[in-house]
Amino acid sequence: MIDIGRMNTLTALRETSVGFFLGEPGSENPQDDVLLPNKYVPTSLAVGDEIEVFIYTDSEDRPIATTLTPHIMRDEFAPLPVVSVTNVGAFLNWGLEKDLLVPYREQSHPMVAGQWYVVYMYLDEDTGRLVASSKVSRFLDEDVSDLCKGDEVDLLAYERTDLGYNVIINDRYQGLLYHSGIFRPIQTGDRMPGFIKHIRDDKLVDVSLQQEGFQNIEPNAQRILDELKANKGFLPLNDHSDPQAIHQALEMSKKTFKKAIGVLYKERKIVIQTDGILLV
Repeated sequence: MIDIGRMNTLTALRETSVGFFLGEPGSENPQDDVLLPNKYVPTSLAVGDEIEVFIYTDSEDRPIATTLTPHIMRDEFAPLPVVSVTNVGAFLNWGLEKDLLVPYREQSHPMVAGQWYVVYMYLDEDTGRLVASSKVSRFLDEDVSDLCKGDEVDLLAYERTDLGYNVIINDRYQGLLYHSGIFRPIQTGDRMPGFIKHIRDDKLVDVSLQQEGFQNIEPNAQRILDELKANKGFLPLNDHSDPQAIHQALEMSKKTFKKAIGVLYKERKIVIQTDGILLV
């Protein structure tokens, strides 16, 4: 069965003047076949060959194949730019000739041309069309029982708030990354590794960009060593430095920095001076 909105491996069944019709071998219903237009047909394709294609619907809502790979698949989240806004909604560039529609009812806030938004793409059962929604929270799983404190996870920032950034955890759950835990520039649509910091009683999940406790010290200690080597063995930072100066130089909090240089000092890899730290 052809799966709209995803990659499909299909067989070239017959060639016509407009392209190849693809489908499942042995299918007796021509309506199950899908056209791969000539502009996407590889020169080497022959009847009987298998080919991987993406299936979507054309302007007349008919399934159509392409060898192009879009920036988002069905039932996935991704950041996409708005190319135009019309009376039916906003249209996004997702890497195909036909832009992806976000109906007004699926916009968490009115979309603006030229801006990027994190959206979820799904197949509208009423129309049979692929559409996107920026109301991403309603597509996230409320059951976070698979998550544990300290887990390393993938984060996708989708919305800035007064507290920090709402993020999507592992393309499945909602989380919150607090401003106080952000030590480098972040924008909506950024993907980054993170860690589960706390799972609250209300099942809301707090995340961090750095692992807490001793496990976080070793990689940050190595980061400091790398910076020392890149700066002729000296950094004008110590445990009395301004937190902002530490953040700008190393992208870590002052608390993390102090723990890391403490480890390096005990291992006799650095000397802590009044004007900074020196590589031994």
